[in-house]
Amino acid sequence: MLFNSVAYLIFLPVVLCLYWLVPSKWRTLLLLASSYVFYMSWKPIYGLLILGLTAMNYCLGLWLARSNKHKKALLVGTIFANLLVLAIFKYAYFTVDVMNQALAPVGAHVPNITWQIILPLGISFFVFEFIHYISDVYRGDKPIKSFWQFALFPSFFPTQIAGPIKRYQDFIPQLNEEKHFKLKDLDDGFKLIIFGLFKKVIFADNLAVAVASAFSHPELLSGVDLWLAVYAFAFQIYFDFSGYTDIARGSAQLFGFKVPINFSLPYLAGSITEFWHRWHISLSTWLRDYLYIPLGGSKGKSKWFTYRNLFLTMLLGGLWHGAAMNFVVWGAYQGILLILHKEFRLVAERISPLRRILDNPAGKLLSIVVTFHVVCIGWVFFRAETFETACRIIAKLTFIPQLMSAPETAFAVSLPTITDPAIFMILPLLLLLLLAGQIASGITQKQIVRLPRLVDIAYVASMVLLLLIFSPDTSPKFIYFQF
Repeated sequence: MLFNSVAYLIFLPVVLCLYWLVPSKWRTLLLLASSYVFYMSWKPIYGLLILGLTAMNYCLGLWLARSNKHKKALLVGTIFANLLVLAIFKYAYFTVDVMNQALAPVGAHVPNITWQIILPLGISFFVFEFIHYISDVYRGDKPIKSFWQFALFPSFFPTQIAGPIKRYQDFIPQLNEEKHFKLKDLDDGFKLIIFGLFKKVIFADNLAVAVASAFSHPELLSGVDLWLAVYAFAFQIYFDFSGYTDIARGSAQLFGFKVPINFSLPYLAGSITEFWHRWHISLSTWLRDYLYIPLGGSKGKSKWFTYRNLFLTMLLGGLWHGAAMNFVVWGAYQGILLILHKEFRLVAERISPLRRILDNPAGKLLSIVVTFHVVCIGWVFFRAETFETACRIIAKLTFIPQLMSAPETAFAVSLPTITDPAIFMILPLLLLLLLAGQIASGITQKQIVRLPRLVDIAYVASMVLLLLIFSPDTSPKFIYFQF
């Protein structure tokens, strides 16, 4: 069941009405049952997978909290069990391919997997939530005593498939609150859902048509054309994923729940470090707390120890996104960028003229432009079907003469849903409408200012109308559903 499907538009109001009609003591069970219905609507058998992982982590979490001996061994064993399940479903094919490539020079090989492995939706996200829970219980936090509350923690349907990655210390207390229906929650939640659908359907889905055409035939495009395609993907993935997050946050708020913010205008970041403070915030903080710091963080005696930990964190973060070499390279690229930025910052602190340039408005603008472009280069590895295709695109983007080839034929990208030239003029205005509305409505990161009620209603109604007018014939699944 996808957020941008008719099924969800029926499912959500039904669950919402039942939730506020039943007595408080039954609401957790109602949400739990609804979340399993939501998940099992895709492949019912995988409901047993999340239930089995839930039961295992619940029991081991209680055991870990009571244990006085061998706690570290129990922690490592539990994390290993979670990662093993993730590895079987997500990395089995990739592991066999890598091993066969490594053994090829000596004429050996590993037998190919003969059965079909289908990646369960959301497995990367709820495995990370289990690891967070087990790790924090090991550090001394109290475990969750109620199995039903614990079971709802990873399966909560608004965040079940693609996050944001929750922390149980924030989520479980909300289950114990005496909730009362509030029109403000209904109002803000509904608006977040509309904003999310607007981002996904109007921007991401229309951009996806051009992006798919360009990345399918990069050999037919010039370097300039490919830059335009990469820009298009940069905004496609932002609107797609932030749109999903808005729908998730809005759906949760309808039930009186707050889930983490995942984006904070990432393309206005002035450095790659700042970008990762603004992009997929719940993942970047998880990687910091449960990978970077356990590796040693920045507490080593040398900066190279810190850089090693930073590089490994981003490398594994890239592998988390997908079982393919291009994701590994994307993660390594992010790690190298973070290391280079730290080195550059150390140099800038010692050179006063350079520091003054970076601190003035022109320098800050230049930093944003440079950061955006280095992020875009990384997106090539993220979007390309293969590592080889990504390398060919990068060669054209960087205008390397010996690797460039002239376009063989004229290539035109067809946008069947926005062919009228007048609509191309309207799209930037729609973008400004979206951004202005989210800021003015005060439902993004901070409460800034509220629109008058009638204006607010008219604004949301106009977005619904635009959704009906400009939505493409089909709306593909969210990009992060594959992770």
